[in-house]
Amino acid sequence: MFACLPLQFGLRVGRQVKTLVMKFQKAKTAEEIASIIKAQLKGKSSYSVTGINEIHMVEPGDITFVDHPKYYDKALNSAATFIIIDKDVPCPENKVLFISSNPFRDYVYLVRLFRPFEKADKLISDSARIGEGTVIQPGTFIGNHVTIGKNCLLHSNVSIYDRTVIGDNVVIHAGSILGADAFYFKRYPEGYEKMLSCGRVVIHDNVEIGACCTIDKGVSGDTVIGKGTKLDNHIHIGHDTVIGKNCLFAAQVGIAGVVKVEDNVILWGQVGVNKDLIIGAGAVVLGQSGIASSLEGNKTYFGSPVREAREKMKELALIKQLPEIIEVLKNKV
Repeated sequence: MFACLPLQFGLRVGRQVKTLVMKFQKAKTAEEIASIIKAQLKGKSSYSVTGINEIHMVEPGDITFVDHPKYYDKALNSAATFIIIDKDVPCPENKVLFISSNPFRDYVYLVRLFRPFEKADKLISDSARIGEGTVIQPGTFIGNHVTIGKNCLLHSNVSIYDRTVIGDNVVIHAGSILGADAFYFKRYPEGYEKMLSCGRVVIHDNVEIGACCTIDKGVSGDTVIGKGTKLDNHIHIGHDTVIGKNCLFAAQVGIAGVVKVEDNVILWGQVGVNKDLIIGAGAVVLGQSGIASSLEGNKTYFGSPVREAREKMKELALIKQLPEIIEVLKNKV
């Protein structure tokens, strides 16, 4: 039967952790994959399939999928060697196409086959690796194949899902959850179908995570929190988001999926961040702001959508003067 490659948990988080995508224990031929999903194959049937990945993080040997004309070119020109696609198009050189009536469902089927759910039967899994000096308070759950470094403190009722990697000197406060599934659904007339997640959460050294935070794992890669970053209570980090070193997020910050936050960024309370954007190093975003597009670093922002704070404050001051201006204009008429 098919199985997935065990992840390399011997790597020290404080040094260098390579982002690991979902790989097979043993490579499969394109012909084998076509048979599994019952798809028409175009290209060399002998090519070796080594893993599954979504379009944001593909590399040679991966299978990805595309089911919308808007993204055909992106998928066909990506690093992925194998593409499940819902249209019979010419096969690019050195690639293999699987022509499918429903690429999304075929992709999900492969994830379920190669990375099946592993049931837990105790609070701390026997396959978890926990470093010297780490303290785990009562009621905390540590899932399968989790790695936790040295001198960490996990307070009560924390949940660490399978394959999460945590570095040294990390503090996680009560009720936080690391590794829940990505919020990723495809809409059909009859309802929504879930994209299964097979990625990880990776927490680097000296991170502190407040109470009741949620950090979702990558769809097929990693969600990463960089060294020295501090999260307040009630913060959500979406799938495949990568946060740099020494960032500071205040309470109720919400970050959507596939966001890159560079080093030394400060997000104050209730800042909301849209998906697929970059926040430059050293940026500061004031409370209750909404970030809809990428921001340059080393500037301070405010508003929804955000603008540089000084400009926004001037704009708000002018708005406050509008009643007076309107009254003056009325008197002149």
